[in-house]
Amino acid sequence: MDFNLNRLGVIVNPMSGRDVRRVAAKASTSTHHDKQQHITRIVLGALEHGVDEILLADEPFKINRRAVENLPARNKVKILKFRLQHSEQDTVQMTQLMWDAGCRVFVVLGGDGTSRIVAKTRPEAIILPLSTGTNNVFPQFVEASIAGAAAGLVASQQIDYKTHCFRCKLIHISVNNVPRDIALIDAVLLQNDHLGSFLPFAAENLSSIFLSRAEPASVGMSPIGGYLMPCSQLDDYGVLVQCGKNRQGRHIRAPISPGLYGNVPIQSVSKMTLDQAYSAQQDAILAVDGDRIIKLNATDELAITIRKDGPFIIEPAKIMASAAKSGLLFEFH
Repeated sequence: MDFNLNRLGVIVNPMSGRDVRRVAAKASTSTHHDKQQHITRIVLGALEHGVDEILLADEPFKINRRAVENLPARNKVKILKFRLQHSEQDTVQMTQLMWDAGCRVFVVLGGDGTSRIVAKTRPEAIILPLSTGTNNVFPQFVEASIAGAAAGLVASQQIDYKTHCFRCKLIHISVNNVPRDIALIDAVLLQNDHLGSFLPFAAENLSSIFLSRAEPASVGMSPIGGYLMPCSQLDDYGVLVQCGKNRQGRHIRAPISPGLYGNVPIQSVSKMTLDQAYSAQQDAILAVDGDRIIKLNATDELAITIRKDGPFIIEPAKIMASAAKSGLLFEFH
C-alpha cells in the first residue's frame, strides 16, 4: 500500500451517540462538544508523533472547525468540503475524499455502524476506531491523545502497519447470490420488526445471530454469543446463535443495549468456519451492526460468509509499547 506523505484522516460521525436508544435504554450521550474535544486531542497527539498533515471534513455542526480553529498548528490541518447529504453517504464521501488525497490511516469516531461504513468504502484502509456510539464492540475506548499518537506513528511510517496491525474480520452478506452489504460484528435476522427502526432489538424477535466476534464483556448481540462460545477479534472463526423457544427452556439474560437486559431463548450455538457460506431462508428483517437495512422474503436466499479481509486495526497500547522499545519516544538535544 502506497502512502502519500505523512497524512492522517480523522472521520467523525456527528450523530453517533445521539439516537433514540438514549431513551429506550440507558446509553450515554456523546455531545458535539465531547467530539470536538476528542478531535482536538487526536490532532495534537498525531502532530506530536510525526504526521505532516491532518485531513478533516466539513459536517453540519462544524465540530471539526471548532476543534482546530485555535490551534497553533492550524496550518497543518485541512478541512475538506463536499455537498452534505445528511446520511451515511457523508461518511462514504469523507472516507473517499481523504483516500484520494493520500490518506491510508484513519481515526474513526463513532459506533460500530460508522466504522462499518468506512470499512465498506475502503476495506484496505488502516483504522483506529474510537467509541462515541451506542453498542460499541468494534471501536475502542482509548484516550484521544494516545489514539492520535498511535495513529501518527503508523501514518508517518515510523511503525510498520504490516507487522504491528491485524486485519479484521468482515461478515459478507449476499441475497440470491448478489452481494448486498457487510458487517463488522453482527448480522441478525429479526422477526416481527421493521426497516429503519432505531429502537433496541426485542429479545423475543431474535432469530439467527451471525457474529464475527462474540465478546462476553460487551453490549448488544456480541455477548449473546460470548456467554456461550467466546470468540475474539483474532480468532479464526465466527459464531452462529440460533434463537427461539425450545423444549428445555434454555435462555440467557444479556445486555442487548446499554443497561437494557433481555431473556434470549437459545436453540443452538456453533462455530462458523471462515470463508464458508452459511445460508438462511425466511421472511425477516436483516440488521447489520445494529442497523435494520434489508427486508427478506420467504423465497430469498441469504448467504453469510466471514472472511479476514477487512481494514487493518491499530491497537494504541501495542503501538506505543513498540515505539518505546524502539526508542521513538525520546529525543536527544
